[in-house]
Amino acid sequence: MQGLTRLVQVQGRALSGSVLQHLRVEGSAFSSTIQARKDSGQPSKDSLEEHGFERSTIADILKEKGQKADGSWLWCTVDETVYDAVKHMTSHNVGALLVVKPGEAKALAGIITERDYLRKIIVQGRSSKTTKVGDIMTEENKLITVSPDTKVLRAMELMTDKRIRHIPVVENKEMKGMVSIGDVVRAVVDEHREELQRLSSFIQGSY
Repeated sequence: MQGLTRLVQVQGRALSGSVLQHLRVEGSAFSSTIQARKDSGQPSKDSLEEHGFERSTIADILKEKGQKADGSWLWCTVDETVYDAVKHMTSHNVGALLVVKPGEAKALAGIITERDYLRKIIVQGRSSKTTKVGDIMTEENKLITVSPDTKVLRAMELMTDKRIRHIPVVENKEMKGMVSIGDVVRAVVDEHREELQRLSSFIQGSY
């Protein structure tokens, strides 16, 4: 995943840089066009650079996913059995669940993943039907989390550096949802594509 992150970063910045360089070398005629667009209220090259890549946040992903889609709001409690948690993951085709404290639907207690099940139940020969989620989950004080305001690329860096595929979204100690590495990669790629289309339209005079 680290290689994927670097590839997305490098390609996006290189493409942006090459397009902006093209804008810079157009000379005085282009500068006149820029000034004319400023006077007419149209965006200039400088305003495009200010937008730049990597402006999307985790809140944008959660808004796009919706509260019930793709596991962003799926959860279990610390007192449920691992068997029930894994069954819940399987039925919704997700690889992780947020874990909350009983009676506190927004109080994040930790996270349980397929990896926890394999390493702490299967490998150790424990029973998933008698082991509680709270016994094998990654606890809150050890979690890597992001806030809704976290930049998407920053979330990608955290996930690749820490080798995790899911990251809880927390604000003021309350659970706001969860995003996966797939969500993050799609958001970065979509943003790069939109930015290049915007720069291409600017060069062609579509603005």
